[in-house]
Amino acid sequence: MTIRGLLPSALIGAVASARSMTPMATIATARLAGRLTPGRLVLLDHPVFKLGALFMGVAELFGDKLKSAPDRTVLLGLVARVASAGIAGAALAPRGRERDGAAIAVAATIPLAYLTLDGRKRAMTRMGQTRSGLIEDALVVAAGALTVALAVRR
Repeated sequence: MTIRGLLPSALIGAVASARSMTPMATIATARLAGRLTPGRLVLLDHPVFKLGALFMGVAELFGDKLKSAPDRTVLLGLVARVASAGIAGAALAPRGRERDGAAIAVAATIPLAYLTLDGRKRAMTRMGQTRSGLIEDALVVAAGALTVALAVRR
Protein backbone atom coordinates (compact mmCIF):
# COMPACT_ATOMS: atom_id res chain seq x y z
CA MET A 1 0.00 0.00 0.00
CA THR A 2 1.41 3.37 -1.02
CA ILE A 3 0.74 6.77 0.43
CA ARG A 4 -1.41 7.48 -2.65
CA GLY A 5 -4.14 5.31 -1.12
CA LEU A 6 -4.37 7.80 1.74
CA LEU A 7 -4.46 10.91 -0.46
CA PRO A 8 -8.28 11.21 -0.29
CA SER A 9 -8.01 11.25 3.50
CA ALA A 10 -5.52 14.13 3.38
CA LEU A 11 -7.66 16.03 0.87
CA ILE A 12 -10.84 15.62 2.91
CA GLY A 13 -8.88 16.93 5.90
CA ALA A 14 -8.08 20.03 3.85
CA VAL A 15 -11.78 20.41 3.07
CA ALA A 16 -12.63 20.16 6.78
CA SER A 17 -10.18 22.96 7.52
CA ALA A 18 -12.46 25.42 5.75
CA ARG A 19 -15.92 23.88 6.28
CA SER A 20 -16.23 21.47 9.17
CA MET A 21 -19.44 19.77 8.04
CA THR A 22 -18.72 19.49 4.30
CA PRO A 23 -16.75 16.22 4.56
CA MET A 24 -19.60 14.47 6.35
CA ALA A 25 -22.22 15.99 4.04
CA THR A 26 -20.38 14.91 0.88
CA ILE A 27 -19.93 11.37 2.17
CA ALA A 28 -23.59 11.25 3.25
CA THR A 29 -24.58 12.35 -0.25
CA ALA A 30 -22.45 9.62 -1.80
CA ARG A 31 -23.94 7.02 0.55
CA LEU A 32 -27.48 8.16 -0.31
CA ALA A 33 -26.54 7.71 -3.98
CA GLY A 34 -25.56 4.11 -3.26
CA ARG A 35 -21.80 4.63 -3.27
CA LEU A 36 -19.53 2.77 -0.88
CA THR A 37 -16.55 4.20 0.92
CA PRO A 38 -13.31 2.21 0.90
CA GLY A 39 -13.03 2.30 4.69
CA ARG A 40 -15.69 1.10 7.08
CA LEU A 41 -18.22 3.74 7.98
CA VAL A 42 -20.86 2.54 10.36
CA LEU A 43 -21.98 5.96 11.59
CA LEU A 44 -23.24 7.36 8.30
CA ASP A 45 -25.04 4.16 7.38
CA HIS A 46 -27.82 5.16 9.76
CA PRO A 47 -30.47 7.31 7.99
CA VAL A 48 -30.70 9.80 10.86
CA PHE A 49 -26.96 10.49 10.67
CA LYS A 50 -27.00 10.77 6.86
CA LEU A 51 -29.78 13.32 6.91
CA GLY A 52 -28.26 15.09 9.90
CA ALA A 53 -24.93 15.39 8.10
CA LEU A 54 -26.63 16.86 5.04
CA PHE A 55 -28.60 19.32 7.15
CA MET A 56 -25.51 20.40 9.10
CA GLY A 57 -23.52 20.83 5.89
CA VAL A 58 -26.14 23.12 4.37
CA ALA A 59 -26.69 24.99 7.64
CA GLU A 60 -22.98 25.68 7.95
CA LEU A 61 -22.89 27.23 4.47
CA PHE A 62 -25.59 29.69 5.51
CA GLY A 63 -24.28 30.29 9.03
CA ASP A 64 -20.82 31.15 7.80
CA LYS A 65 -22.16 34.32 6.18
CA LEU A 66 -23.49 35.73 9.46
CA LYS A 67 -21.56 38.58 11.05
CA SER A 68 -21.73 36.68 14.35
CA ALA A 69 -20.09 33.55 12.90
CA PRO A 70 -17.02 32.68 14.99
CA ASP A 71 -13.60 32.06 13.49
CA ARG A 72 -12.97 28.46 12.47
CA THR A 73 -10.07 28.28 14.91
CA VAL A 74 -12.10 28.73 18.10
CA LEU A 75 -12.04 25.61 20.26
CA LEU A 76 -15.49 24.35 19.28
CA GLY A 77 -14.74 24.96 15.61
CA LEU A 78 -11.50 23.01 15.81
CA VAL A 79 -13.20 20.16 17.68
CA ALA A 80 -15.88 19.93 14.96
CA ARG A 81 -13.19 19.95 12.24
CA VAL A 82 -11.15 17.27 13.94
CA ALA A 83 -14.19 15.02 14.44
CA SER A 84 -15.46 15.48 10.90
CA ALA A 85 -12.01 15.08 9.34
CA GLY A 86 -11.29 11.99 11.40
CA ILE A 87 -14.52 10.24 10.49
CA ALA A 88 -14.33 11.22 6.82
CA GLY A 89 -10.60 10.48 6.59
CA ALA A 90 -11.19 6.99 7.98
CA ALA A 91 -14.07 6.38 5.57
CA LEU A 92 -11.99 7.38 2.54
CA ALA A 93 -8.93 5.34 3.57
CA PRO A 94 -8.38 1.83 2.23
CA ARG A 95 -9.99 -0.91 4.30
CA GLY A 96 -7.74 -1.78 7.19
CA ARG A 97 -6.05 1.65 7.08
CA GLU A 98 -8.91 3.64 8.60
CA ARG A 99 -6.86 4.79 11.59
CA ASP A 100 -4.10 6.02 9.29
CA GLY A 101 -6.69 7.85 7.18
CA ALA A 102 -8.20 9.51 10.23
CA ALA A 103 -4.79 10.59 11.52
CA ILE A 104 -3.74 12.02 8.17
CA ALA A 105 -7.02 13.92 7.78
CA VAL A 106 -6.75 15.42 11.25
CA ALA A 107 -3.09 16.30 10.70
CA ALA A 108 -4.07 18.19 7.55
CA THR A 109 -7.10 19.90 9.11
CA ILE A 110 -5.58 21.67 12.08
CA PRO A 111 -2.79 23.71 10.46
CA LEU A 112 -4.86 24.35 7.34
CA ALA A 113 -7.68 25.78 9.48
CA TYR A 114 -5.35 28.62 10.42
CA LEU A 115 -4.15 29.10 6.84
CA THR A 116 -7.64 29.07 5.35
CA LEU A 117 -8.82 31.50 8.03
CA ASP A 118 -6.00 33.89 7.13
CA GLY A 119 -6.91 33.62 3.45
CA ARG A 120 -10.58 34.20 4.17
CA LYS A 121 -9.83 37.28 6.29
CA ARG A 122 -7.73 38.72 3.48
CA ALA A 123 -10.49 38.04 1.00
CA MET A 124 -13.07 39.62 3.31
CA THR A 125 -11.14 42.90 3.39
CA ARG A 126 -11.14 42.97 -0.41
CA MET A 127 -14.65 41.76 -1.23
CA GLY A 128 -16.70 41.47 1.95
CA GLN A 129 -17.87 38.59 4.10
CA THR A 130 -20.72 37.29 1.97
CA ARG A 131 -18.96 37.35 -1.39
CA SER A 132 -15.74 35.86 -0.05
CA GLY A 133 -17.76 33.21 1.78
CA LEU A 134 -19.69 32.24 -1.34
CA ILE A 135 -16.47 31.88 -3.31
CA GLU A 136 -14.91 29.83 -0.53
CA ASP A 137 -18.08 27.70 -0.33
CA ALA A 138 -17.93 26.94 -4.05
CA LEU A 139 -14.27 25.95 -3.89
CA VAL A 140 -14.61 23.86 -0.72
CA VAL A 141 -17.81 22.06 -1.73
CA ALA A 142 -16.33 21.30 -5.17
CA ALA A 143 -13.13 19.98 -3.59
CA GLY A 144 -15.09 17.85 -1.14
CA ALA A 145 -17.40 16.46 -3.81
CA LEU A 146 -14.52 15.68 -6.16
CA THR A 147 -12.47 14.03 -3.40
CA VAL A 148 -15.36 11.83 -2.33
CA ALA A 149 -16.43 11.05 -5.91
CA LEU A 150 -12.93 9.83 -6.78
CA ALA A 151 -12.63 7.74 -3.61
CA VAL A 152 -15.99 5.93 -3.50
CA ARG A 153 -17.27 3.04 -5.58
CA ARG A 154 -20.64 1.50 -6.48
